[in-house]
Amino acid sequence: MIRSLITKITGLIAERSHAPRKTYAAPVKISFERVNIRGIHTSTADGVFMSGETMDMSKTGISFMVSAIRIKENYLVGHERILNIEIDLPRDKVKMQVIGRRYEREGIHESAERYLVGAEIVNISEEDREAYEHFLRHGATRRRAAAPSLEMGGN
Repeated sequence: MIRSLITKITGLIAERSHAPRKTYAAPVKISFERVNIRGIHTSTADGVFMSGETMDMSKTGISFMVSAIRIKENYLVGHERILNIEIDLPRDKVKMQVIGRRYEREGIHESAERYLVGAEIVNISEEDREAYEHFLRHGATRRRAAAPSLEMGGN
């Protein structure tokens, strides 16, 4: 009896310690933030991007599915590498910077292998944050535009 009560309380605390997630599949474009060390450009992944699809999103992070875990020799997860993300939401394109925190390989065969990446949002402009959080609250519904009308004067 006491054990089941403690388990329920622990579960409620765990649920509330994480930002609520919204499951939604949106196209996502991933690229690496440019890295300069002492004025020397060191990234080999400039101008190269990968496409994927979001799996879920929250105020603090996103998860997305991609076909490979790296772009050229640069891994999406690890080394605190900043990723530039562009999510194509129904009303807006939202850009943000994230750091990949974990990944899981999905699929049972190499030809169908995909990777689920979990990332923490580290930078997002105020305008993009407003659009992103509006989407999280209200979903894919678009605001309806006023219906166009024709006014004709009669003589």
